[in-house]
Amino acid sequence: MIVEVRPVIPNDQRTHTLVLVRHGESEWNRRNLFTGWCDPDLTEKGLIEALVAARMLRSQGLKFDVAYSSGLKRAQRTLDIILSEIGQTKIPVHLDEALNERHYGDLCGLNKDEARDRWGEEQVRIWRRSYDIPPPGGESLKDTEERVMPYYRSRIWPDLQSGKTVLIVAHGNSLRALIMNLENLTGEEILNRELATGAPIVYRLGPDGVPVGRSDLLPSRSIDAPPEDNV
Repeated sequence: MIVEVRPVIPNDQRTHTLVLVRHGESEWNRRNLFTGWCDPDLTEKGLIEALVAARMLRSQGLKFDVAYSSGLKRAQRTLDIILSEIGQTKIPVHLDEALNERHYGDLCGLNKDEARDRWGEEQVRIWRRSYDIPPPGGESLKDTEERVMPYYRSRIWPDLQSGKTVLIVAHGNSLRALIMNLENLTGEEILNRELATGAPIVYRLGPDGVPVGRSDLLPSRSIDAPPEDNV
């Protein structure tokens, strides 16, 4: 199923195609743990989500020239499955920690109940839902944005400008940081944006990098995603 969020103009020389995919469900997603830079693998459900994402992309006839992912296994494995399923394993793949999930610091490895017991419900809510207040030893969304966007501008945007179709498989918050800038959203607006696991977002970008169209590709039978602040 395709949800057309904005009218999409034809992909000609005036537009650039960028596809974003949040990784499939990980073992720690399933256990409702704050994961951050920890490195669990995909669950069986996560493997299925990656396959479904690939099939949705294949149905759109998308041909990628280059792919990017983070330094974390759950995103890399999702990318590998997608490229294998669509028969595009020969394209260049770039992996970088700049695209890693937000680092949750002292929250990593805890579930929400454990975190609330230790710091209190209101404090945990602030860490989870604020733009610029990090948990102890961790990153805020603002901190995440400050490493994602320089990497996007220096590495990914030049590929798009040169006419390449780009696939990024990353994480809920690293993708939020990018979407926030692409769509010119506020910190509050982006924190209310939910990104389902394994659900591709197809952007058509104008010459200035501003989206002229966006399509959300959703499975016809939705697979519930875990809360994004547990990724």
